[in-house]
Amino acid sequence: MNITELDIKGVYKITPKVIGDERGGFFRYYCKNEFSDLTKSEFVQMNHSFNTLKGTLRGLHYQSNPYGEEKLVRCIKGEIFDVFVDLRKHSESYLKWQSTILSEKNKEILFLPKGIAHGFITMQDDTHILYQHTQFYNADFEKGIRYNDPKLNIKWPIPTTIVSTRDMNHKMINKDFKGI
Repeated sequence: MNITELDIKGVYKITPKVIGDERGGFFRYYCKNEFSDLTKSEFVQMNHSFNTLKGTLRGLHYQSNPYGEEKLVRCIKGEIFDVFVDLRKHSESYLKWQSTILSEKNKEILFLPKGIAHGFITMQDDTHILYQHTQFYNADFEKGIRYNDPKLNIKWPIPTTIVSTRDMNHKMINKDFKGI
């Protein structure tokens, strides 16, 4: 695996080494030894998001403390424009966002530390994403930031076709927002 830290400290893009032959291919999605420099936490939950239409937007989601979580994100079918926002109040990149393309074709994986809000827009119909989490889901600590918050000014590459009512109702960042 090639593990590269991105501009937001603690966020890594993992490019697996694919081994292929006439049967197809194989690659490692996760290895505790290879990830030991990224996290000492155990992944305790895996989720699968499937999205029917291109332009489906999900996010920006996070869990607040004490249920903050680290995540591995991988697109297993289709393609997504993946966005992550630093909410760590003492970080040099506080309230900065970055994006990457995750796709079935590039097989890249994203590691997100605690304190990062996450979202994506599907770039193709019938897109599937796998998430591994180091914390169990807790609805009381689930939070979100509006995907079109002008303070973040995220440049989504295509128009949205579907956004859930929940995601549309996330609050904008205001002067009272203190980060995580």
